[in-house]
Amino acid sequence: MFKLGFSVPKLICLQMQTIRTMMHKVFVYGTLKRGEPNYYWLTKNENGVGKFVSEGRTKTKYPLIIATKYNIPFLLHKPGTGYNVQGEIFEVDDTMLSKLDILEDHPNYYVREIDDITVTDAVTKNQESVQCWVYFLKNFKEELLLRPRFDSYSATGPHGLVYMDSNNESVPEDLDEVLA
Repeated sequence: MFKLGFSVPKLICLQMQTIRTMMHKVFVYGTLKRGEPNYYWLTKNENGVGKFVSEGRTKTKYPLIIATKYNIPFLLHKPGTGYNVQGEIFEVDDTMLSKLDILEDHPNYYVREIDDITVTDAVTKNQESVQCWVYFLKNFKEELLLRPRFDSYSATGPHGLVYMDSNNESVPEDLDEVLA
């Protein structure tokens, strides 16, 4: 009779470790980009896996604005208006995606949807479209469309609207300015 060198429960554990974690592509355009104030969310091990993949731009034009007393960047869901917004693509696991959902208060505040992001190969200059999760503000006040629009965001950009971390102390009144 053939005998395994380990017990059945160990075999099951070994098999469980070979199951791959589901990975997702997420496009970030604001404070989660490298060098920006909330980038650390994507690098904290306890939040899961977050790996930079590439820079990219939205294939569809959207208005990227800055609003609230905290100077938060918002990508308004108004396709065809604004710019092809520059950002970064990260590959994240299920744990990181759920942490990002908490940070963005999806689906109550931002809504996460799949959208096409254009990536340009640095060597060949060929462009390809990559489907990524993107956090949009969908339920917004129309007057936000009157604000200056940007094709790229930096917390310390020439706009002079320095991002201020709310430390998750935001109250519903803080959002009255943007939510319809």
